[in-house]
Amino acid sequence: MADGKPSREEAFSLLKEYNKNERLIKHAVAVEAVMRYCARKRGEDEEKWGVIGLVHDLDYEQFPEQHCRKTEEILASRNWPAEYIRAVVSHGWGICTDVEPQSELEKVLYAVDELVGLVVATALVRPSKSVMDMKVKSVKKKWKDKSFAAGVNRDVIGKGAEMLGVELGELIDDVIMGMRDVADEIGLKGNCIS
Repeated sequence: MADGKPSREEAFSLLKEYNKNERLIKHAVAVEAVMRYCARKRGEDEEKWGVIGLVHDLDYEQFPEQHCRKTEEILASRNWPAEYIRAVVSHGWGICTDVEPQSELEKVLYAVDELVGLVVATALVRPSKSVMDMKVKSVKKKWKDKSFAAGVNRDVIGKGAEMLGVELGELIDDVIMGMRDVADEIGLKGNCIS
């Protein structure tokens, strides 16, 4: 860990150590990309935001009943910075933790985690099977259909957007744009040429 900050390589290695499920790994990579995009947009530390996005669900595959709490334990045992650990734990606020997102980074992670799932589900039912040609209105249409991607917690997304003081459409756009950076890696480039 150079200068006390975990690298992307260390974070990815840790992710693979605790996760074998390809879908969960792709979700982590998608959230990482969105966090990096949002950090760039805000002039924040892209590496830090990305690394936190990458490990946010570190414990989910092996310890779903202890989600966030087990990650806290794992990261603390490896001397990760307290700020990184708190950010990861805060994304489960009101679901599996009582750590409320305070910083901009924490609020963004809280808001985009579930939304990434909705964008993925929307992309998979499109003829192109891609985020490359996806528009905000397509996701908004699916948002209104509560039976579509029913496991996505729309209340969390809405609360996250409110905490950030942004419109839902802007948040959706950020998620789509961030995911485009890794579309190939997460299997959502589809049959788009661009």
